[in-house]
Amino acid sequence: MLKQTEGSQAVAEAVALCRPEVICAYPISPQTHIVEGLSRLVKSGALAPCEYVNVESEFAAMSVAIGASAAGARAYTATSSQGLLYMTEAVYNAGGLGLPIVMTVANRALGAPINIWNDHSDAMSQRDSGWLQLYAEDNQEAADLHIQAFRIAEELSLPVMVCMDGFVLTHAYERVDLPSLRQVDAFLPPHTPSQVLDPDDPVSIGAMVGPEAFTEVRYLAHLRHLRALEVIPKVAAEFAAAFGRDSGGLVRRPRFGRAGPAVPARRRGDRDRRDGLGARHAQGRGRRAARARRARRRAGDHHVPAVPVRRGTAGTARRPARGGARAHPRRRGRRRGHRPRARRPRRRGAGAGRGRAVPADRDRRARRAAGHHGVAARHARPRRDRPAGPAHLPRPAAAGGR
Repeated sequence: MLKQTEGSQAVAEAVALCRPEVICAYPISPQTHIVEGLSRLVKSGALAPCEYVNVESEFAAMSVAIGASAAGARAYTATSSQGLLYMTEAVYNAGGLGLPIVMTVANRALGAPINIWNDHSDAMSQRDSGWLQLYAEDNQEAADLHIQAFRIAEELSLPVMVCMDGFVLTHAYERVDLPSLRQVDAFLPPHTPSQVLDPDDPVSIGAMVGPEAFTEVRYLAHLRHLRALEVIPKVAAEFAAAFGRDSGGLVRRPRFGRAGPAVPARRRGDRDRRDGLGARHAQGRGRRAARARRARRRAGDHHVPAVPVRRGTAGTARRPARGGARAHPRRRGRRRGHRPRARRPRRRGAGAGRGRAVPADRDRRARRAAGHHGVAARHARPRRDRPAGPAHLPRPAAAGGR
């Protein structure tokens, strides 16, 4: 059904169509409207059977979700910014246990200073937690990705974050086509958990283990993430066949033929960027906009080659501000994904969404002009004939070196 609705309400209705059995809720802007919408659906009986649990903190929300999922229920929660940091310990537990929890993250800046507006620092801080991260470009994709997220999470036994820009999407009114319950039931089968806590057959989960078992468990989690590179495109293709629209997948390819530099990013502004870059392309000053729909560290070698960057420049428009860092967390992985090595593009990063784009290396150029090297020197690539060492210490010549 096509209707004009708020992004948070569209997500709440999409989650309800997935028939969650336990919803853990704690309010924090800008995701509060999502759990409020779900609470109304549970209270009215439109979403049943479902237990809606009001908890005392974000940490408790994830802890309840872990317990519910371990007991075999389809579990859901939502958070943002400092709330995601508050539940970090439990987020890592959910990832390590391989529980198929789905969580909406309304991306918001981290304090201090306190800022309620959009930034990806919160989700980027959890990129090594063992969760898959799916990023929505608009409210239609935000709703669609939640339906796919439950399918992906339960097929892989991995928790999934669906990230959408706070306020820019959560509070924006757009036309959204929400499927019927019958369509979602046909796409998303009933939850059949792979591991269940049963009082009649008690076991312990997450118990203390030695280094050997710990390494094996982490390796198995790594294999599940590698499987995700196959499962995510497959689920996206099945979704497109069932619902008639392209949502999800690993990366959206640029549309401008043999244009020059490519600008990958993930956020609501990507659609506006593609329109703007399309105008530049028509003027012969081409750049291409490619968007990563999924973020997971060290997966770049698998999905970045889908962005056909030729000789030239690959840039990154970044949301999170990282003190002392030269680049976006994904920038290095994007360059590594381009093959062969001799044709890897030059990298360039820029801040986005803070009033104007600021070159990431502007401060580095300023330090060099002033004769100060600092962080830039510590991150610089060492010469091949000398071993790497701290920037403030003289580097010894290699044995037999020049």
